[in-house]
Amino acid sequence: MHDINILKAGEKGVVVDFGNVIDPEVNGCVHRLAHSIATTMHGEVIEVIPTYRSLMVYFDPLQTNREAISDKIRQFLHAGSEADSGGDTATVVSIPVCYGAEFGPDLEFVAEHNGLTPQEVIDIHTSQPYQVYMLGFTPGFPYLGGMSERIAAPRLAQPRVVIPAGSVGIAGSQTGIYPIESPGGWQLIGRTPLRVFNPGSSDPFLFAAGNYLQFTAIDADTFQHIRQQVEAGIYTPVTSTIARGGTASCAR
Repeated sequence: MHDINILKAGEKGVVVDFGNVIDPEVNGCVHRLAHSIATTMHGEVIEVIPTYRSLMVYFDPLQTNREAISDKIRQFLHAGSEADSGGDTATVVSIPVCYGAEFGPDLEFVAEHNGLTPQEVIDIHTSQPYQVYMLGFTPGFPYLGGMSERIAAPRLAQPRVVIPAGSVGIAGSQTGIYPIESPGGWQLIGRTPLRVFNPGSSDPFLFAAGNYLQFTAIDADTFQHIRQQVEAGIYTPVTSTIARGGTASCAR
């Protein structure tokens, strides 16, 4: 991989820029570097924030300085951005979704737009895990990669004023989950009973950038059952592991 730049960001930050493309291998390098920094530089680094193709690193100026942080980042990049084998795997979080009807009012449109049946849309949407490139827009909103073009659909001409939390939608060739009630223009195909963002929890986010999401279809009764468990605080998300996408060298 070439053209990696380390840039200044304010008084206590650096940005590692891997280029201008959205690509699984580039994002894999971003997350391997984030893993290396987060697991080895606890006292010096305050926070690491991965995006599609860059990494923001905030450091403690009382513990280190920009030059030292930049030198350490170059060492990680030269070594392949892997402090240990944990950078080669990613967590897959299972996201149960009730598709169609009141939970997914635009499922029929997405199916008709693509010459498919609603069940075919569901089958395609649940056929593979999706990489969480980054979180943004609203707290915990996942920008996912890898959705099939077979179920792509345009945004709504007139965005909705209110979309229920947990709604799963499609816009263009992307899919995602609305973590909180908010306006939005994505085509809604279903809803998850899980709480994607819980500000009252010690760990408010259900998943993180670098994880993968696997959507699974459930019926309305199962939706209500899981919702009750979530509200009672007794639901445990189903997780597994997957080999992280992208094997290209992250060195300069």
